[in-house]
Amino acid sequence: MSIKRFTFKHLGRLLVELLVLLAIYLLGCQVAVWLAWPIPGGVIGLGLLLLVFASGLIKPAALQLGAGLLMAEMLLFFIPALMSLLDYGGLLRHDGWRIMLVIALSTLMVMLVTAFTVELVCRWKLRHEA
Repeated sequence: MSIKRFTFKHLGRLLVELLVLLAIYLLGCQVAVWLAWPIPGGVIGLGLLLLVFASGLIKPAALQLGAGLLMAEMLLFFIPALMSLLDYGGLLRHDGWRIMLVIALSTLMVMLVTAFTVELVCRWKLRHEA
């Protein structure tokens, strides 16, 4: 059994990476407020992160440790949402099948629309390349 030892350097790097990710998230939230867009700040933050990566200001490997920690602990972020389902037990018993039907049908519709869109774009691209 191996125990991973954390050094102050490792811990410091982790904290810096997490702070950078938090700053980008908060900037995205602020942009959403400034522009009064109906887009969540987290989504805008992801777009900003993509721009930072695409521009080369930050390499993705530079945030790998912090992002890896957040991904590893992702389940903890969903536990409060899952626990709130306990408050709606009666609703789920009564209308649970309808809710599941809507979720299944909407997922299927998204998958079909995505598949057809990709197919159309591929066909269009092949026609215009020839």
